Amino acid sequence: MYILFEGIDTCGKSTQLELLVNKYPHVITTHEPGGTKFGQKAREILLSDSIASKRAELLLFLADRAEHYEEVVAPNKDKTVISDRGFLSGIGYALANGDFDFDELVALNKFALHGHLPDKIILFLTNMETLTIRTSEKELDGIELRGLKYLITVQNKMQESLQKLGIDYLEVDATDSIENIHQKILSYLEL
Repeated sequence: MYILFEGIDTCGKSTQLELLVNKYPHVITTHEPGGTKFGQKAREILLSDSIASKRAELLLFLADRAEHYEEVVAPNKDKTVISDRGFLSGIGYALANGDFDFDELVALNKFALHGHLPDKIILFLTNMETLTIRTSEKELDGIELRGLKYLITVQNKMQESLQKLGIDYLEVDATDSIENIHQKILSYLEL
C-alpha cells in the first residue's frame, strides 16, 4: 500500500509518521523531495528558492517524484510505504504558484509515477494562528519565506485538488492533540 501524509510545513506530518513507525516498524517511510540521492540534491535547490521559473521548479519536483517512485515506491509495492509529502503537495504548490492547469498537473504527476497514484492520503489541515506560532519557532526555508498566506493558499489548493481526485483520503485537524490525531490515523489506516 502506498500512502501519503500531506500538508504544509509545521502541520505535524513528521511527528505522526514517527509515532506510526514506532507502532508499526515494518512500515517503510520516506519523503519528498529528498528520499533518494538525486532527491537530496533537488531538495537543496528547491528549498533555497533560487529558481526563477515556476515551470522549472515544477519540473524539478516532478523529476524528484519520478526518481523517488523508481527507487523507493516501486521496489516496495508489496509492502506499506508511507511518504511525508508527494504528488498532492506538488499539485498544491504548483497551483498556488501561478497559471497551471489542474488536469495537466495530474497528467504530469501520473507520468512521473508510472500511472500509480497513492492508495490513501492523509491531509493535515492547520490554521493561520497555529501556523504563525509553529513557524516562529524554527528557521524558515526559502519556500516558507514566501509567507504564511502563501502556505495557507497551498493548503487550500491541496484540499480542493484532493476532493477532485477520487483517491481514498482522510482530513485531520492539525490543531488537535497529537494523541487524538494519532488515534484517527490508526483507525483510518488499519495497518
